[in-house]
Amino acid sequence: MKAIYYTLAVQFLFVVSAFSQDFDFFYFVQQWPGSYCDTEKSCCYPSTGKPEADFGIHGLWPNYNDGSYPSSCDPSSQFDQSQVSSLLKRMRTEWPTLACPSGDGLKFWSHEWEKHGTCSTLGQHDYFQTALDLKNQANLLQSLTSAGIEPNGNSYTLESIKDAIKQGVGFTPFVECNDDTSGNSQLYQIYLCVDNSASNLIECPTFPHGKCGSQIEFPSF
Repeated sequence: MKAIYYTLAVQFLFVVSAFSQDFDFFYFVQQWPGSYCDTEKSCCYPSTGKPEADFGIHGLWPNYNDGSYPSSCDPSSQFDQSQVSSLLKRMRTEWPTLACPSGDGLKFWSHEWEKHGTCSTLGQHDYFQTALDLKNQANLLQSLTSAGIEPNGNSYTLESIKDAIKQGVGFTPFVECNDDTSGNSQLYQIYLCVDNSASNLIECPTFPHGKCGSQIEFPSF
């Protein structure tokens, strides 16, 4: 009988650990739509129309200090639009989809919730609300334009971009680049880090891998 209880206890602990959200910090990732679209793959505007010329949210991603990350922590927790009904207007504006074919954002948000949000310890409404609030807190476009870095097709150094964001936001970003249709390095995504309670921006414990060219284009949108 003791062996049965022990086996059941082990199985219970395994299930709990499988769905636990034990992680160290979040990456909060915003992307520049002009760089998403100016690639060989191109883009499709959402069904609601062309987004504003501003950084859009890509996601809020739990991560470990060693650079790995949990993923799809609760397959039974599907995205439920009714949980975020009060946020949909903001989500369409601040978290738009640019994938093809054109869509309403639900597929994008479903992916972000099911892959990353289920590992976050937050409920669906709080997960999306937190990301939207972080975007307001970390106004990347304002930080860049205040430093004279404008989305007009000109090129800037990586250090000038990082310094402008650190000056505006208060924390060191990771800058991800992609290549435009001519092979030029361009400003694509900005990573900032958030503590594991999703309460405060922090200095990143680790950065993703990747590099940018010596000159980084900031394309218009």
